[in-house]
Amino acid sequence: MSRGQVKGPGHAQNGSIVLELNGIQQSFPQADGGRLDVIKRADLTLRRGEMVALIGPSGSGKSTLLHITGMLEKPAAGEIVIDGEATADLGDDAKTRIRREKMGFVYQYHHLLPEFSAIENVIIPQMIAGKSRREAEPRARELLERVGLGGRLQHRPGKLSGGEQQRVAIARALANSPKLILADEPTGNLDHNTSDGVFAMLSDLVHDFGVAALIATHNLEIAQRMDRAVTLRDGELVAA
Repeated sequence: MSRGQVKGPGHAQNGSIVLELNGIQQSFPQADGGRLDVIKRADLTLRRGEMVALIGPSGSGKSTLLHITGMLEKPAAGEIVIDGEATADLGDDAKTRIRREKMGFVYQYHHLLPEFSAIENVIIPQMIAGKSRREAEPRARELLERVGLGGRLQHRPGKLSGGEQQRVAIARALANSPKLILADEPTGNLDHNTSDGVFAMLSDLVHDFGVAALIATHNLEIAQRMDRAVTLRDGELVAA
């Protein structure tokens, strides 16, 4: 299949804003009655086709910030704007709609459904979004071919290597043509060579499809290969 055959949400990159984080704060109650300020202030803008590394030491709040960005966790203060839509006052159904239609998630552990094949794992999110299996299968097949798994469509996760499983997870994240990809250590469990290949493939897809991507990573070598990096330091998000 030729490069770029599978089209994402606007193949050409026009630099339009996909994500805005404005004054995000988060804290958690402590046993002594006080509160721990994990995120004191986070401001960030991501545009289409832009891959941004989120770095910082363990415990700095990277996963918390990703959860807040994905509306999986409510911030103590601040606003998340997804593709021009403010989310602070939205109900659960509206937030679920945005996650389903405009976001894709990639985790350190692939979280594939073990009883389903690779292609079924990429079909299912599309069916949840309202497509029939017949409608969903062509895109699932094309995405898996694009990530180099055209010959492994019917393999269940247990029959795939770690790198292959993560490639399926990336294809699944792109299944519904999202505007934004959120990834938490997507190559963290892979060896160096496999990690390098998976990252290169993810980078190609982000730039080709014009998706915005925020990727938390401890791997500074990989972070340097992204368009830019931001650091969570002492609770504040700053340019790396």
